[in-house]
Amino acid sequence: MNKKYYPRITDSILDLKLRAFGAIHIVGPKWCGKTTTAEQKTKSSLKLQRIPDKEAIIKTAEITPEVLLEGDQPRLIDECQDAPTLWDAVRSYCDENQGKGHFIMTGSTSKKVTTSHTGTGRISRLKMYPMSLYESKESNGSVSLAKLFDGIETLEKGCTSNMSVDDIIFAACRGGWPESVMMDDKEAQLLIAKDYFEQIYEVDMFKVDKTKRNKSTMKAILKSYARNISTLAKKTNIISDVTSSNKITEPTLDDYIDVLERLFIVEDLYGWCPSIRSASAIRSGRKREFVDPSIAVAALGASPSKLRVDLKTFGFIFETLCIRDLRVYSSKMKGELSYYHDKFGLECDAVLFLEDDRYALIEFKLGGSDIEEGAKHLCEIERLIQEHNQKKETFQRLPDLKIVITGTQHGYKREDGVYVIPIGCLKD
Repeated sequence: MNKKYYPRITDSILDLKLRAFGAIHIVGPKWCGKTTTAEQKTKSSLKLQRIPDKEAIIKTAEITPEVLLEGDQPRLIDECQDAPTLWDAVRSYCDENQGKGHFIMTGSTSKKVTTSHTGTGRISRLKMYPMSLYESKESNGSVSLAKLFDGIETLEKGCTSNMSVDDIIFAACRGGWPESVMMDDKEAQLLIAKDYFEQIYEVDMFKVDKTKRNKSTMKAILKSYARNISTLAKKTNIISDVTSSNKITEPTLDDYIDVLERLFIVEDLYGWCPSIRSASAIRSGRKREFVDPSIAVAALGASPSKLRVDLKTFGFIFETLCIRDLRVYSSKMKGELSYYHDKFGLECDAVLFLEDDRYALIEFKLGGSDIEEGAKHLCEIERLIQEHNQKKETFQRLPDLKIVITGTQHGYKREDGVYVIPIGCLKD
């Protein structure tokens, strides 16, 4: 291939799945690099979105789909949701033929389609995100998340990021879209996210199903989401924002949010409810998050110059950037993110759980002056867990890591065991 390619953390996960399953279905937001990543592994392709006779191909898929599966393997079937009969054809092929890694399918919309089988055991799902700072070659990767969990990385000598706050602001405004990352023109880089935002309500929302929806309502919901990014905003808050120009009900809001989830535009965090306090004391609403911070920036009509003088707003956007990167860095370990917040004001911006039950308590602090407060929150949650365990009621595992992720340039381990790590140092 002649197209420039930056290695992705997904690459090694895809390699493993190709050895284990007959087919892999890569999902995620459009423009995040699914097709290009798949093309690094495939030997032939069927690109439903890029051929002049698309309708004829889709008709062929309805009648004799097996014909479209012919080609050197692994074979790429791009935007497979446009021809749902291919799903059943791939599943049947994997049933009838030995070996693994026959097909890689991609899709950026969870279009509701009818298939005779889910593909369980034959077709494995792999989710991709926009590029992390390490993948875009901005984080120097001097601190490995996996090595921190394994106790190999101790930060005895500290770490230093090459990214300034201005660098982080620009990276958040540009986003992790490969097309923009590869550009040399900074002004042009910022246009990708703006166009992405507009495409959501102008084009993409209509591809999910045949339901008629209002694009001005969707635009208003996206703007409200951006205003409430990284907060526990209730549905009533969003409805109040939107109804100033578009009157909507809660079921309507749920429908529009469902569309955004199926387009992989929003991915909220849910609350972690350990038994260290009464259930009524812990908040469990959804923390509003976009899959990439640049969508929030575009929805707000913000820019690097505006955010440099409004670091309070950027603090929320910075949190979204960190969450995106943590999702990417923990993907090999099958990480899942949640948050902790109680009515007493004790909070933890993120709780990262791995599939083996290890977990980290994490705070996000853009500036160095807030590190102390974040560290105190993490230590207080750990103390509550210890106190709970001493009562011998039910055992709650202690956190394996306590981390404050910052927008500063210097990282270290505190005497209380909290790791202070610049986002510009992290990798998988």
